[in-house]
Amino acid sequence: MSIVLTLLLVLLLALALLFGWLFLRTRSLAREAEATVPQAGQVVPVEGGAIHYVEYGKPDAPPVVLIHGISAQLQHFTYAVAPLLSEEFRVIVIDRPGCGYSRRDRDELAALPEQARMIGEFLDNLGIEKPVIAGHSLGGAVTLAIALDRPDKTAAIALIAPATQMQDKVDPIFKGLEIRSPFMRRLIGHTIAVPAAKASAAQVLAHAFAPEPPAADFMTRAGAALGLRPKAFITGSSDLVMLEGAMPKQVVRYDKLKVKGGILYGTEDKVLSADLHGRSMMRYGLSYDELEGRGHMLPITAPEDCANFIRRIAERAKPPAPAADPPAEPAADMPHTGGEA
Repeated sequence: MSIVLTLLLVLLLALALLFGWLFLRTRSLAREAEATVPQAGQVVPVEGGAIHYVEYGKPDAPPVVLIHGISAQLQHFTYAVAPLLSEEFRVIVIDRPGCGYSRRDRDELAALPEQARMIGEFLDNLGIEKPVIAGHSLGGAVTLAIALDRPDKTAAIALIAPATQMQDKVDPIFKGLEIRSPFMRRLIGHTIAVPAAKASAAQVLAHAFAPEPPAADFMTRAGAALGLRPKAFITGSSDLVMLEGAMPKQVVRYDKLKVKGGILYGTEDKVLSADLHGRSMMRYGLSYDELEGRGHMLPITAPEDCANFIRRIAERAKPPAPAADPPAEPAADMPHTGGEA
């Protein structure tokens, strides 16, 4: 056997051992993640997958639906926003299709219209009529897709640091998700991605929260530990790649947006541009508000402001009160004619 062939076999064996170790390490981290953040609610089957959700508030209260962003889970809203709204609303918090404990059967279902369809079917199955829908980051793009496709079934939309436009380049913390091959997406997801995500978590969170510090309990209370699973990488990668084709088609429909709503941004958002994704939407009838000095992770860092913003949007969605009837005029005295009854 030649020296070259021997070296090649040794290299292949070393790679096999490395990938085997990475696979086993990934499975171990995924089990730890699910033990740290177990399933919190119920799962409703829909065409192409299933939606995991939790509820707060009274069943007969006005409904509010909360939709998280990319590489996230419903705990971004259960962290604080959902409890703050629970006294006034029936609050439904979902894992987007493929995220958390929801399921998405094919990568193509990451397209915005497909996510909107799946969430719409879920709401119909639960009998949720005309909710106010609030979405954060990519959840804002999905919320807009729902409003465009289901205007008569959507009361209003509250968009928190939403993605609304295409941008020239991907933010550095999401660059690693830009995998176009479904096969490579799964190979990387089941080997390299999860150990790499654990190693880089502090750096990624610092950028996502900037200029504010990351929440100390973000991995647990906000459910971020669930990002240390192959499923999270595969879903996030599909979301990012499918957005490239879906977002331009959505943008050209904004002039047909009929649903009332508004946008809330932090002035120091380092992930998405407030000008590009926020102020630009005012031309389509959405209001625009800013939080001075705040970054991208508003549901975690500014939950009271987010809850108040959603309340304001819900108030605008209420039908106008009927005009009060004018007071009756006193009857005039009838003239006496002198006749007898």
